[in-house]
Amino acid sequence: MLALVFPGQGSQSVGMLAQLALEFSEVEQTFAEASAVLGYDLWQVIQNGPDSELQLTTITQPAMLSAGVAVWRVWQAAGGPTPMVMAGHSLGEYSALVCAGALPFAQAVQLVRQRGEYMQQAVPVGVGAMAAVLGLERAAVERICADAAGSQQTVAVANYNAPLQSVIAGHADAVARASAAAQASGAKRVIALPVSAPFHCALMRPAAERLAPAIVATSLSEPGIQVINNVDVEAATEPDAIRDALVRQIYSPVRWVETVQAMAARGVTHMVECGPGQVLAGLTKRIHSELDSLSVQDPPSLRQALAELS
Repeated sequence: MLALVFPGQGSQSVGMLAQLALEFSEVEQTFAEASAVLGYDLWQVIQNGPDSELQLTTITQPAMLSAGVAVWRVWQAAGGPTPMVMAGHSLGEYSALVCAGALPFAQAVQLVRQRGEYMQQAVPVGVGAMAAVLGLERAAVERICADAAGSQQTVAVANYNAPLQSVIAGHADAVARASAAAQASGAKRVIALPVSAPFHCALMRPAAERLAPAIVATSLSEPGIQVINNVDVEAATEPDAIRDALVRQIYSPVRWVETVQAMAARGVTHMVECGPGQVLAGLTKRIHSELDSLSVQDPPSLRQALAELS
């Protein structure tokens, strides 16, 4: 059984999907639809950069949403099999909802642009930080964060990416304390992430509150394909439940380990990552090595995935 998953912020790169666009008109058509909503040529930004512009959260989020949707449309055009379930990592959840037929693409573009703006504005630059912690169990990272936060500051796990890979987020001072404690506790590596805001932690609650009215006003419908959400690791079907999960997702951790495990429990044997990079494919191998994990981002990887699933 097949699952399709969609990457989030961090997988973007200048020139992404260029080779796929040469063979499939669906790619540039998808970005043209997004550009009409945004009021600028998103495809040109992606192809020509500069990288500093693509890395801006307000541009990255529509870019990665569009990339995921474009690859899904290519997958369909190439005769790829329909998955039994979908999921997306953070921002990628919006791509999954669009591809599952629950969220109109144009509305999703507008939503994620606002999402990027509000997340960036929620915490002044320099006040927050994020870091990846490699080599420690989740329980150890959670204890370290609880000790480092104190009574006045926030630091918590923002992403449960793999059994021994977590990302922490919060106030910069608290993240620094937690990072030092993690290293002292035997972490293999602690890597400060080059982000402009501390995503998926309590400091993002103001962004969630600002975005909530727009999410409530969105024309959501029941997905035609199950989408396992980041917050509850559940496949919500009622539009109001999907809206609620999208609001909470902004300040809640991404439970990717449990998401992959939930797919395997449903009988998934093959997982295809739709979009640039191979981040999720790599994480899947660490979470559930028996799952056959593939990625589609260019013609060779598309052909390989189609051949394996035929």
